[in-house]
This record gives sequence, structure tokens and C-alpha cells, in this order.
Amino acid sequence: MARPITTPEAPARVKPASARNTSPARLSAGMACDTAFRIVARRHLNAIMVQHEGTCGGDPDALHQIRIALTYLRTAIRFFSPMVDDTVRPSVWTELKWLHRQLGMVRDLDVVIERIVAASAEELAVIAELQSWQEKRAESHRLLARALRSVRYRRLIEQTSGWIESGPWSTRRTKEAIRLRRVPLAEHAAQQLAEWEKILLKRSRKLDELGVKKRHRLRLRNKRLTYAIESLEDLFVEESLEKQKAILKQLRRAQRSLGQLNDDASGRALAKTLNDEGSVVSFDFLGRSRKKKLLKTAATAYKKLNKAKPFRTSRLKLGAEPAD
Repeated sequence: MARPITTPEAPARVKPASARNTSPARLSAGMACDTAFRIVARRHLNAIMVQHEGTCGGDPDALHQIRIALTYLRTAIRFFSPMVDDTVRPSVWTELKWLHRQLGMVRDLDVVIERIVAASAEELAVIAELQSWQEKRAESHRLLARALRSVRYRRLIEQTSGWIESGPWSTRRTKEAIRLRRVPLAEHAAQQLAEWEKILLKRSRKLDELGVKKRHRLRLRNKRLTYAIESLEDLFVEESLEKQKAILKQLRRAQRSLGQLNDDASGRALAKTLNDEGSVVSFDFLGRSRKKKLLKTAATAYKKLNKAKPFRTSRLKLGAEPAD
């Protein structure tokens, strides 16, 4: 496959997912996995496209939303492996990672700036210092806008859309490939959620002893499980819906705590970069007691999840039927 072209001036007029799609809008328990993957992946790809112009225009909220949609999409691809693991997937994955990197720097700066503004109380010294952060943000956003308006971005969307709809994964004729496409969604989801739950809780043990990198990887696993459950919301009905909310409550509680710790580590790294470039900036880093409290909050959430083991003990039934 030819290397992506990154001409910044090229327009990024992207067509939506195939108009010939006639799949139902909602997921159901007995739905085949190939149909389910298309529904979920299309939702998130469309969400990326919806936030494109706002992100190009510098809207921090649009940037945040496009990054969330991208993470949802990458989670869906992971969730439906190995069914979608074909010859095109590595290329799609590489380009999605590229987009994630482009968005990441600006988003990290937005988080730092938000924290500084919230804590400044309009102190003149802080406001003057904030200019260095804002200048770095403006520079990073210019590079991001060029990437989002490039031929590479347009090809990324077009290739990903085509791959979701009719990639090699959808036409392979081996018995295993056919079987994976036909597996009922509820069956696949129950198995995958149980596996992700098991790995997450295993990695969360002795949370206070984890270094920054391992804690960051744990946060990513937490986010994947959260996003997978949210993407399957159509399957949770009646009493299982209440259990789903309880599970998500603990996952989000852990996610918030781990997210604040990660933001602190990112802020330290960004401050060092700006200082190395000649700017004089500081950052209101988390104190030891605050870090300890955040770790305790996350650890408590994981203990509650580990006690319930909602997916591994089959206490949560997935069984929504198609809407009339």
C-alpha cells in the first residue's frame, strides 16, 4: 500500500458511510457479529466526522469529542477481533493511531490550560505565565488543523469506512471466518467482556505500587471496558440495565481518579518541554496526599468490581431483542 500523502492544503471532503447500508440502527442479542460490528463502528466513525469542522476551527469541546469517538472506534475494532483481523486492518489501525497522536498534544494542552485557569482566580502573575501555554496550544492546533485538512486524513476516513462496510474480513470463506461472523452478538459480548474484566482487575492489584506507565496502561484498559459496555447499551434491558449502570459507576470512578493522575504526569512532561524551549512555566502539580486519595478511590472501585465479577459470574444477562 502506498504511503499516505500529507499535503496540508488538500481538502478533506469526506463522504459518509455507504448509503447502500440497510442494517438496523439498534443492536440485538441474536444479531450476527458482522452486522453488530458495522453498526457500532459506523456510529463512532460518523461521530468523528461530525466533530471534524469544529476541531479544525479550534473548539476544545469538539476536539475532546472527536478524540472520544476515535477511542470508541478503536475499542470496537479490538472488541471484535479476531473477526476483523484481515490484511487491511494493520493499515487502518496505523492511520487511526496517527490521528490519535495528532489530537493528543492539543488535548493535553487544553487540559493543562483548563486547570491553570480554574486555579488562577485571575491572578496577574498566573495569567502572564498562561500566555506561554496558550502560544504552545495555538502552534500545536495549527499543525493539527493541517493534518485534519490533509489528503491523509481524507484517505483515512474513506479507507476506514470502506473497510468497515466490506473489508476482506467480511468476505473470507474459511470455516472459522464464517463462524466468527455468524456468532450471536450476546455470546461474543459475554465472552469478551468477561475476559476484559478479568485482565483489568488482575492488573489493578497493588495499584499504589504501579509506576506512571503501568498506571496509564491500566487506565486505557479501564476506558476500553467502559466504552465497550457503553457501545453495547442496546443489549442491557430491565434488571441488567441497573447492573450495567452500577458497573459503569465504578469504572468511571476509577477512570476519573486515574485520569487526574495521568493529567498530572502529562502536565509535568509538557512543563518540562516548554521550559526546555526557553519559556518559564510552572504547573500546579498534585500533592502527595491528593495522589494517595485518588489511588484509594480507584482501588476501592476495583475492589467492588472484583467482588461482583459481573461478567465472569454470568450475573449480567445480555438479551435485548430488536425493536419493532
